[in-house]
Amino acid sequence: MAKEMLFSGESQSVEYKIDVPSNSEKYMKTVIAYANGRGGRIVFGIDDKTLQVVGINPDNIFRTMDAITNSISDSCEPRIIPDVTLQTIEDKTVIAVEIAPGKMRPYYLKSKGILAGSFIRVSGTTRHVADYMLKELILEGQNRYYDCEPCEGLAVTNEDIERMCQELKSVALKNALTNAEKAKVNDVTQNVLLSWGVLAEREGAIVPTNAYALLTGQAEVQPVIQCAVFKGTDRTYFVDRREFDGSIQAQMEAAYQYVLEKLNRGMKIQGLYRQDVYELPLDSVRELIANSVAHRSYLEPGNIQVAIYDDRLEVTSPGMLMNGVSIEKMMAGYSKIRNRAIANAFSYMKIIEKWGSGIPRILRESKEYGLPEPEFIDLDGDFRVSIYRQLPEKDWAHADDTNDTNDDTNDTNDAFPEKHIEILRFIRENPAIRQAELKEKLEVSLATVKRLMADLQKRGTIERQGSNRNGKWIISETKK
Repeated sequence: MAKEMLFSGESQSVEYKIDVPSNSEKYMKTVIAYANGRGGRIVFGIDDKTLQVVGINPDNIFRTMDAITNSISDSCEPRIIPDVTLQTIEDKTVIAVEIAPGKMRPYYLKSKGILAGSFIRVSGTTRHVADYMLKELILEGQNRYYDCEPCEGLAVTNEDIERMCQELKSVALKNALTNAEKAKVNDVTQNVLLSWGVLAEREGAIVPTNAYALLTGQAEVQPVIQCAVFKGTDRTYFVDRREFDGSIQAQMEAAYQYVLEKLNRGMKIQGLYRQDVYELPLDSVRELIANSVAHRSYLEPGNIQVAIYDDRLEVTSPGMLMNGVSIEKMMAGYSKIRNRAIANAFSYMKIIEKWGSGIPRILRESKEYGLPEPEFIDLDGDFRVSIYRQLPEKDWAHADDTNDTNDDTNDTNDAFPEKHIEILRFIRENPAIRQAELKEKLEVSLATVKRLMADLQKRGTIERQGSNRNGKWIISETKK
């Protein structure tokens, strides 16, 4: 074990003890938490406040090691086998106890039982497991999925199943981009839904699962997606907010459309054609929201939040990262399914694509757009992704598309915001139009009209000829 690893400071995966306490429960909770999470290390012989190496008494150090191993093995259920080693630092010896992520979750203290004796690690501290998180640990330890479990209190008829099959196919056809893709969309049948886990068979009867309830908007506590626009870069002042309910796929689409409405949009003229240009890559925006719906924890009583700030789009989804998943692995394309049935249905409906491709695609598209690198944050219970908007000093809507620029032509590749385009159209129709008239036509304030006109003048797109009362606007031949 490298010395620098020992002195990385207490964190989610490292804890220091100045000595080995006589009451083993003082560190056994942390052992349990590491086994229920991503593993970790307890180092005995280092002061947790000063990181000073005090060492362990060398006269009985091997007896101490055996006592630690036996305590962990005897106190925990299922059994945990630690890796206990020695390391000498500054002529003093410490004991390092490595706990690997467990595969038979949940782990708990025998003396307290599974309800009171299960713990997890949150932000460098050991905490008792909440009820919903304990259920998730139990399912994960049994290699089961919450969304594939039968939904208590919900029944399903043959007509319900047929209706759902038709609705899923309708969405899949809508999301298919080409006729060739549409031709490959197969019918959904009851057997397909059974294989996905959207339906289950119990005692010879077909029953709906939690995935069925979520996909039809019939869950006992149906989650929603909360969307908001905030002024500035924090949540102090909100400008607009919406909440979308219904089926989770309908929520996802509504949230995506909400973001499109709020993002800046410009246009690029190429020959006779107009092309809309958004400030963020739309495929990444859609992928981000779709992933939050497909991979969130539906046991956790929280909602997905989509927040738009002046500098970023932020999506927060309930549920800590799963065992064996890290941000570094996700950025490299690693994926682990939390909701198998929902993932199958979303893949069929072309809402999500290849497993593990989402995060690398978001990284790549942000780079191609010239945006800052997205930020991925593990909030120890929630997961957050932020895509940063263009920096304020960069006028994204006016930037040249260098891939299409040709010095041998006079075509302009400048991208104009939509309001600018409307102003230019009104000027062409009536060069003597006044700003008060533009205010009414654009349905904006007079201050906004003046700002837009000043911007066009600054760009050299328009100029004023004559007096304010009797003059007219001239559109530059090279900037029109």
